[in-house]
Order: sequence, then C-alpha cells, then structure tokens
Amino acid sequence: MADTEHADCIIAGGGPAGVVAGLLLARGGVKVMVIEKHTDFFRDFRGDTIHPSTLRLLDELGLYREFARIAHRRVEGVTLTGRDGNDVLLADFTRLDLPHPFMTIAPQWDFLNLLAKAGEAEPNFDLRMGVEATSLIWDGDRVAGLRARTEAAPPTEASTIPTEGAAAKPSDIAQAGPFEFRAPLVIAADGRWSKTRAEVGLSVRELSSTIDVWWFRIDTEADLPDSVAPRGGDGKVFVAIPRKGHVQIARLIPRGADARLRAEGIEALRDAVAETYPQLAGDVGAVELDDVKLLDVRRNEARRWFAEGLLCIGDSAHAMSPLGGVGVNLAVQDGVAVARVLAEPLRSGTVSPADLRRLQLRRLPTTRAVELLQSGIHRMVEPAVHGRRPIRPPAPIEWLLTTFPALTRVPARILGVGITPEHAPDFARREEPALEGTR
Repeated sequence: MADTEHADCIIAGGGPAGVVAGLLLARGGVKVMVIEKHTDFFRDFRGDTIHPSTLRLLDELGLYREFARIAHRRVEGVTLTGRDGNDVLLADFTRLDLPHPFMTIAPQWDFLNLLAKAGEAEPNFDLRMGVEATSLIWDGDRVAGLRARTEAAPPTEASTIPTEGAAAKPSDIAQAGPFEFRAPLVIAADGRWSKTRAEVGLSVRELSSTIDVWWFRIDTEADLPDSVAPRGGDGKVFVAIPRKGHVQIARLIPRGADARLRAEGIEALRDAVAETYPQLAGDVGAVELDDVKLLDVRRNEARRWFAEGLLCIGDSAHAMSPLGGVGVNLAVQDGVAVARVLAEPLRSGTVSPADLRRLQLRRLPTTRAVELLQSGIHRMVEPAVHGRRPIRPPAPIEWLLTTFPALTRVPARILGVGITPEHAPDFARREEPALEGTR
C-alpha cells in the first residue's frame, strides 16, 4: 500500500522553475511539496546563466547578498565577430535600467541550493530529494495528484563538492516508497522530456534546430573571456563557460553527427579546441572521447500548457536550446508568475482551468519573443556549425547596431528581462539581513 500525503500544490521537478515556484508559493501561505528525482542538484548539463531580471528577483526575495558570495563571473553584453573582424555588440545589458544590469555565469547547483536553503525557513515548503514521479493520479478527467517512488541511495560523489548553499543530506532523502501525493494542482516542472505532460497528452509545436551539442570539461587555470557567445567556424563552433579550476565546453555539432565526429578521433577535437581557444592548448590533452557527452537539442513549445488539475512550466512548457542561455531565465519567470497568479486560488482550493489559462496567456508574449530572438541566433550560428560560413550577424543588423548603439538595449531587454517582466509578489518579499556590525 502506498503512503498518501496531501498538499495544496505538488511540483514535479526541482529545477529553477519548480524551486522558484515552490518557494514563492510557500511564502504566500500555500502548502507546497517539490519532488526531485535526483539526490542533489549537481549536473553539468544545467544552464549557468543568471539574467538581470533574476538578479532583481533575488533582491526582492532578500537573497542577493548571499548569492553574490557564490563564485560567479559577470557578462555585460553579447558580442559576435563582424565582417571587419571586430566584435559587434548585439546586446548591451548595461543600458538596462535595472539594479544589476549584467548577466552572471554561476553554477546552477549553487543557485538552486541557495533557493532550497531559503525554503527551509518556510513551514509550507517541503522539498523531497530522491523522489521520482512515476504516474499521475486521476479523479475522472481531472489530475488529482502524483504517484512517486524512491530508490534508497547514498548521495552521489558530486554532492560532496563544496557549495555556498545547502546540498541535500542523506537524512533529506526519503528511504521508502511508493508514495501518493494528492493536491488540487500538480505543476509539471520536469523538463523538456516531461513525463507528466506526455501522460496528459499535451501536444508540442516543434521549432527549427539543426544542431546537437557535445558537452565536456577541461581542467585549467587559463583565463578565458566572460562570454556566452559561440566562437569559431568551419564546422568547429564552441561555447566556453569558465568556472573555478575548469571550463565547461559546449561544441555545437550538426544534428546526427555524433558517430561521425567520434570516428574522427580525439585528436581532431583537441585540435579544434586549441584552434578556437589557444589559452587551452596546454590543457586539452587530458580530454578523452569518453568524457564527451551528447546533448540532444530540442526547441519546442506546448500548444496548451495545462489540463484540469495540471500546469506545465519551464522546459516542460517551452524547451529552449542552449544558445543564448535563455532557458533558466524563462523558467524562473514562469515560477514567479505561478505565485502571482495562482497563490490565492491555491490557498482557497479553487484553482480552475481559467486560472491556468490566464497564466499561459501572461507568459506567452515573453516566451514567443525569446523564441523569435533565439531563432535569429540559430540562423547566425547554424551555417557555421555546418561549415558553410563564419558566425556573423546579418549585414543590416550589424549596420544598425554599430551605427545606432542604443538599439543594443532592445535584444538586451528581451534576453535579460522579457516582454512582460515578473516581480515577486508582496507576500514573497523579504528584506536583506543586516550586515554584521550595522543596524
């Protein structure tokens, strides 16, 4: 017999969308349970870009000062190489009228640990690590909860890596199951391959993408530029994310080219990295093909984000490619919108399909604008990935942005904030703790 627990809201998935939604709802008096199938937040495939609107949200939640202690790097703009060989500034975050007009590169597991630690202070916030949703519970045509299982396991080796937040401890990880979790609303925040979305039968609209990604790390003390822009050409296109003591490398490859490129051997990859990033030439020899993981890139959007009793947010509603680092920001904003729109209905137990439709309509303008901007990025990058021409902005765009630099504020606004900015509701806001030695 499965144990049954009840809450006002069950969230499947402990990524940015799920944890942000859970924390803010809990601060609004909603009894929330977040379940995450992994026993910690450590994953190298997580996006590491924290955008200006998310930094502002951390201010509003009283968490920015603690976030600032996490090792991170600042990115003030997005550039590509122009036709004359000089960098063209495509998006200038410093032109945004925001408390933190820049983007940061910080390990997402530290960001999530920070939010989880804040949730520990909220009596309505219950984060269950190592608990995996297996199927939905139905009451007629309405979703009424989740069935879940737990496979008792010790923390992974990665969970012992020092972080600024509170990583999951063995005592946090449930050791029994199966479970039944029942609630008036289930939120699917379980990623681009969402099982809950699939079980409900919500269809998705596929967006164009002809690339996949190889993902690997290089241990190095080399100093690389703080940039999220792709570099290289002639079929050798990379994005480098500097971290303390190592750099994460994404090589953009043609879709379906994994086997062909592996057959070329490790030396071809090492040479391509060294050609693009000469600073890494002395360290790339340690990389082996077994270290290279394939990331299947998909861009899509659910045509409808909800069914009765269920709502999709984050990647389960709109999966983005890694280009531009836009997925985390959209997911965080979805989580904020959930608290603004649904906290009151959830407190009263009367959440309706109309409430869920209202949330989708609220988030669609920004989602579509970011999809359009990312499509433009793909059109600039994909020809270089396929070896047809260098990465460069379209000539009219390059001319406009170099002639009228103030226009760089427009893509910066879409990337960094969105069309409809999301602010923490009043009930979720907290003051920053006073600095030691001050009143």
